Amino acid sequence: MPPILPSRHQPQLPLDRLILAESPGAEALEMDVLFVGAGPAGLAGAIELARLVKQSREQGSGMADLNIGVLEKAGSLGEHSLSGAVVNPRALRELFPELTDREFPFRQPVAGEAVYFLTAGGSRRLPTPPTMHNEGFYTASLCELVRWLGERAEALGVNLFPGFPADALLVEGRSVRGVRTTPSGLDREGSPGGSYAEPTDISARITVLTEGTRGTLGQGYREWQGIRSPNPQVFALGVKEVWRVKRPLDRVVHTLGWPLPPDAFGGSWIYPLGPELVSLGLVVGLDYRQSQLDAHVLLQRLKLHPLVRPLLEGGELLEWGAKTIPEGGYYALPDRRSGDGILMAGDTVGFVDVPSLKGVHYAMQSGMYAARTAFGALRAGDTSAEGLSAYDRMLDDSYIVRDLHRTRNMRLAFKDGLVVGAVKAGLMTLTGGRFPGGQITMHPDAERRRDLSKAAPFVPDGVLTFSKVDAVFKSGNATRDTIPPHLLVGEDVTGDVAEFYSHLCPAGVYERVGDELRVNAPNCIDCKATDILGPRWTPREGGSGPKYRLM
Repeated sequence: MPPILPSRHQPQLPLDRLILAESPGAEALEMDVLFVGAGPAGLAGAIELARLVKQSREQGSGMADLNIGVLEKAGSLGEHSLSGAVVNPRALRELFPELTDREFPFRQPVAGEAVYFLTAGGSRRLPTPPTMHNEGFYTASLCELVRWLGERAEALGVNLFPGFPADALLVEGRSVRGVRTTPSGLDREGSPGGSYAEPTDISARITVLTEGTRGTLGQGYREWQGIRSPNPQVFALGVKEVWRVKRPLDRVVHTLGWPLPPDAFGGSWIYPLGPELVSLGLVVGLDYRQSQLDAHVLLQRLKLHPLVRPLLEGGELLEWGAKTIPEGGYYALPDRRSGDGILMAGDTVGFVDVPSLKGVHYAMQSGMYAARTAFGALRAGDTSAEGLSAYDRMLDDSYIVRDLHRTRNMRLAFKDGLVVGAVKAGLMTLTGGRFPGGQITMHPDAERRRDLSKAAPFVPDGVLTFSKVDAVFKSGNATRDTIPPHLLVGEDVTGDVAEFYSHLCPAGVYERVGDELRVNAPNCIDCKATDILGPRWTPREGGSGPKYRLM
């Protein structure tokens, strides 16, 4: 049978729905600066901007107060925030110079670390690569960090709007003038039901896209404006669990090798979150080659390994989740991250350094840079593309871009497999990124052909290992069953393609029924994996999706 080419079956980005050439309505909510997404980037940016305004007014500048808003699609802050987080506190220290590390919402300092190469029945400890050293850093729950940042933003007068996904950008000419939110209370056919609430227009002098990974408005804006990058963005899918355990873990653990096949990039982590909790998860690059590779099943198999099983036995699964991660690095950064009335920050841009497994502090720092740029532009009365272009210069001169440049080819080196990639990455580390010189070219994940494969059967035991249905329950997903479909399926979806989607999705949204595809849209936890390789994700009513508490 011929291999599957995912791009052949993927619908086009619905640009006509994402970019609306309309002015905000007469009853639009008016903001000076609107952050779209209440993750670390959006909240750090809102806090920094509010502080800059406060300091300016205290110094007698005569500057008027600014209306600062933050939209969030989750019903409460943090419910859609997921990361297997070891956090570099650099950005938090800069944002809150009056606080000490002990006052940040961390779980514990990193006291030790270990890296293992796994085989099916054994493990070998490896030297920790220099890029993965975590001394001076802290384990954290990202959703707890987000809630903490939200409290501080609100105390500074920032307007927080949880439960309001942004559906489209409102534009005049090439200028962004605000957003329109997603309606709620529609039935399966898209008709208003008894709880219908119409969309809200929000005008903004500056809109900052901090949507997180694979944000729809960020995708739409870049395509509309023709913004390119040297390489396309490439992604990984991370599947994560939080367990209550009987004995504490005394170090952070990373693994390579099994259960991933040799031609797939990725690995796993186990992090302590205090004396009783651990976070464990598995990440796989979405340029993998086997059509039936299943990240959720691989994580379940990992828990039965002799290195992992003793840690979990007698414990309890508390929470499960999944999320995609931008992994393209330096060469996947957009040529510009600003425009007329708009800035982009955080994972929307792709500020993740894969070799060090870090992104939270980059997201926060970029949000702070966006705030400083917005403050200067509003004070100067110039929110045009030229007035906001200082943001790109600020980023290009920052440690964010310097860090990504130093590791610019490391993730890309693994496109030809683990062994070759490990050798190349080692040489890149020794030469400070100068080897091999130039740029390793990547193609979009959807352009990678998938060899038809047969997955080994796996039956979860309900004690250490769990089905996708049980996992979605542990995500807290409370999406109503009558919600309209929000996943756009392409044409010519064969039985083999349906099977591919069923393994790709960690939440059981897609099923192969005969040679047809069945879509269980309410199961969706917004991981965005199929938006990269299959059916497109579009915004749905606020509060849909997971309700993470511990992630």
